[in-house]
Amino acid sequence: MKETGQEKVRIRRAWEGDAEDLLRLQRRLDRETAFMLLEPGERTTTVRQETEQIRRSFDTGNRTILVAEASGRMVGYLEARGGDYRRNRHTASINMGILQEFVGRGIGTALMSEAERWARQHGIHRLELTVMEHNEAAISLYKKMGFAIEGRRRESLFVEGSFVDELYMAKLLGRQEEHE
Repeated sequence: MKETGQEKVRIRRAWEGDAEDLLRLQRRLDRETAFMLLEPGERTTTVRQETEQIRRSFDTGNRTILVAEASGRMVGYLEARGGDYRRNRHTASINMGILQEFVGRGIGTALMSEAERWARQHGIHRLELTVMEHNEAAISLYKKMGFAIEGRRRESLFVEGSFVDELYMAKLLGRQEEHE
């Protein structure tokens, strides 16, 4: 448990029974922030499909879904997806979202720290993500966690009537031992 202000936040790995709550959280994030990739109503994932995604995160050694809980409800999540092939299985792409009312309370730091711990335990060498260039709070968090900007995708997204650049950011976790 991590203490963030007055509330205790629990970071844990998602399990199959979380599918409905996780999907509800993702849909709420789609509505309340323009920093997520999907717009409101665009997420068509079913509870069954979400359950399968969670199940797959347990079946493969290079994927995980973490959830943050506060006041008995899910308030954030982080998904790390490793590559499917020998040449990229050591790289995991991160996607994260936190409800706006919980931003700035250390939940992002806690999720990223737990993701890095998990990655090191599972032989992940590289964590990577993309972030909209105007999402200054997220960029600050990622830099604080040791991520560096590696590139820019110019006008790659169309958000609220304007083209937006995405930044590629990554963190190398050190030499990976042979895992086969």
